[in-house]
Amino acid sequence: MICSRVIPVDEPSKQDWGARAFVRARRLVGARFRPQGYDPATGLDCVGLVWAAYAAAGRRLVRPRDYPLRGWSEERIVAGLRCAGFGPAEDASQSGDVALVTLAAGQFHLVLMGRDRCVHAHAGLRRVVESPLDAMLLAAPRWRLTQEN
Repeated sequence: MICSRVIPVDEPSKQDWGARAFVRARRLVGARFRPQGYDPATGLDCVGLVWAAYAAAGRRLVRPRDYPLRGWSEERIVAGLRCAGFGPAEDASQSGDVALVTLAAGQFHLVLMGRDRCVHAHAGLRRVVESPLDAMLLAAPRWRLTQEN
C-alpha cells in the first residue's frame, strides 16, 4: 500500500477544529457576560466566546482588541474574522461555524453554531447560553476556520 501523506492520529483536520471548538463552547455555558471579555474566568462577550472556544480546542486565533459593543461596521467585523483565519462558509453548515448576526441599533453578534444548537454570549441574560437554531441564525452569513496558522 502506498500512502501519499502520513497524518498523525492526534492532528485534527480543519473540520475537527470547528467541532472541537463547539464542544468547548458548550462547556462555557453559564459563564458570565462581560463586554470585551475573552477569559471564561472573568467573563466573555460574543467575540471572546468564539476565541475562547477555539483556544480551548487547541487553536489560538488573532483576537481583535478595543472593539465597541455597538457601532462597528460589518466590514470591520469581516476583516477581523478574516484576520483570525475564517472565510465565508457557503456549503452545508458544520459544527464550529460562526454566524454573523445583524441585530437592531447597528449591532452585530457572533454565534458559534452546532448541527442543531448554538452557543453565544447573551448580553441581556448576562451569561453564555445554548439554544436551538432558529430561522434567523440559519439565514445568517456563516464563517469557517480556513487557515492553518
